[in-house]
Amino acid sequence: MTISRYAAPLILMLALFYANEIYAQKDSKNGENPRRIINIVNFIRLLEPRDPAITKDVLYQTVVKQIDLMKKYNVSGTFLLQYDALIDPRYQSLLKSLPKDQFEIGAWWELPQPLIEKDGIKWRGQYAWDWHSDVGFSVGYTPAEREKIIQVYFNDFKKIFGYYPKSVASWVIDAHSLGYMYDNYKIVASANCKDQVGTDGFTLWGGYWNQAYYPSRINSYMPAQHAENQLPVPVFRMLGSDPVRQYADGSSVTTLEPVYTHAGGNEQWINWFFDIFSNDPVLGFQYTQAGQENSFTWAAMEKGLEMQMPIIARLKSEGKVQVETMEQSGLWFRKTYKLTPATTFAATKDVGTGNKKTLWYNSRFYRANLLWENDHLSIDDIHLFNESIPDKYLKSVTNVNKSFFYTLPVVDGFQWKEPDRAAGFRLMETNDGNEQEISGGEPEFSNRGGNTANVFWPCNNGNFNIKLQENKLIITTGNRNTENWFLKLYVGSSANTAFNKVESMKATYQFDGHIYYLKVKQGKMEADTSGGLYRIKPHQGAIVLDLKDIPPL
Repeated sequence: MTISRYAAPLILMLALFYANEIYAQKDSKNGENPRRIINIVNFIRLLEPRDPAITKDVLYQTVVKQIDLMKKYNVSGTFLLQYDALIDPRYQSLLKSLPKDQFEIGAWWELPQPLIEKDGIKWRGQYAWDWHSDVGFSVGYTPAEREKIIQVYFNDFKKIFGYYPKSVASWVIDAHSLGYMYDNYKIVASANCKDQVGTDGFTLWGGYWNQAYYPSRINSYMPAQHAENQLPVPVFRMLGSDPVRQYADGSSVTTLEPVYTHAGGNEQWINWFFDIFSNDPVLGFQYTQAGQENSFTWAAMEKGLEMQMPIIARLKSEGKVQVETMEQSGLWFRKTYKLTPATTFAATKDVGTGNKKTLWYNSRFYRANLLWENDHLSIDDIHLFNESIPDKYLKSVTNVNKSFFYTLPVVDGFQWKEPDRAAGFRLMETNDGNEQEISGGEPEFSNRGGNTANVFWPCNNGNFNIKLQENKLIITTGNRNTENWFLKLYVGSSANTAFNKVESMKATYQFDGHIYYLKVKQGKMEADTSGGLYRIKPHQGAIVLDLKDIPPL
């Protein structure tokens, strides 16, 4: 059989096309061409009772300005309506006029007086919108009350816009409410607050860091391990957290929010954040949320947004990021992932003259943070996930201006910290009977397959390789003494940790009434008598940590 001179070039072109397709798919699977998603989310309140200068008109004009800026730069986004704004004719007219291919309208799940009273519940707030956890959020109402409140909001939303909202977000949403919204109204996406301790009365700590996850049916903050027990609504983490400082200063706010002049309103920080977001290695996909609630007013957010929007538009035009509505991101997530994926968020460089580098790793079983500072490595965060642990508000309510969502801490660098340094497993070595931290050079991050993040760290007298996999963490050495190094868990002298005891192959923890374990598959644990809680020694040059709290079904 012979090939004509016309057919040969066509066959070659097809071969090259399919080869490129296979290579591109391979790169994407290996995390080399990941999807990097930006959701611009602005949520809308009708009034701001904390400041008499912030009138209804000031709040309305803030939304008008946000829309104008997004149209100017041709970027998509989502506006989420609190109920009092939902039933306001001005907002209805404004938002109905927006092009549907650019803007999404959804629900912001704070509960103001008109919504509560329409449901027949007595209003307990000091103002018509009260920001306290026990009044303005679902965790302050019984499960039966939550269902009625949801019915009122969703039915009124449909009367106004002709459809049910697909995206619902709030600082906190309990699992019962989220499940009811999905089961009855088929919401597509949700979002909750960044990790923080105590800010505005909300504590969310130890969860899937940034990115998005499928929550347990009984715990909206806890990623599920199995499809049978998960709610198929991806929960995105809000506000664009600084991967170093937002954790280290867990009670403060260092985020992409444009009103904060040290972060989202600071040109140097903004450039750094979008640089690492769009260029640093990523496993799975990358995510951040931009935007701001109208309560802060246009005067406070204008400068920051005017700096951020052209950068977002440029990255979009260069094909480096996808700027989407929450609904679009939720649909993509559900199409792409049947279970919560493994993802990373890396910072290979610090802002300004800082010298910190970090890698966050998440899976459906755990999260971990590796932090490099002053040539030293610390694993300053490990939290385990267990879908069988209900959130505190599944069946009960909060009666105070606080709400708490936790996972299971193994290492808590912020809450167990020393006065001048985060708590964590430090990589140590013994030389001539003396212990010291291992020093090294620049870590190199890469990804392999669908769920493994790799770190190569060149050090004095050899190097280390760290693999973070879906349910374990592996540390091995090259070109050095294989047995003179170890991990040592340092915490503050007055830290109230969850650690209970250590045995040769496991450490026992107890937190919030739950007993759980950190186990070693390779290596050995022992108590520490020189300033640490315990240490983990290698076996045959490796330490392998088992990081799943529950056995597979």
